[in-house]
Amino acid sequence: MALMRVRRMAQLTLPAEVRRALNVQEGDFLEATIVKEGVLLKPVAMVERERAWQRIADLKSRVRDLKPDPSKSDTEAEEEIAEMVKEFRRTKKKHG
Repeated sequence: MALMRVRRMAQLTLPAEVRRALNVQEGDFLEATIVKEGVLLKPVAMVERERAWQRIADLKSRVRDLKPDPSKSDTEAEEEIAEMVKEFRRTKKKHG
């Protein structure tokens, strides 16, 4: 068990063993939740807003329209889907 002391301005220092176990470093964020037994600390990832919006824009640019081909009949579309499912299952068995 690691003990901590509450310092001036309610600051806590996480013991090295706790930092290693949580893989946290200076500047990282921890979420504190009050639980029945005390306080639960969980590391959380924070992303800069501008960087997050840029990542969303990048991902949106790679989205493809997967609407059904209007030139195919319902039966042809269903057969194509069935073949895709079979291929997925074959691949899954090989690698699973």
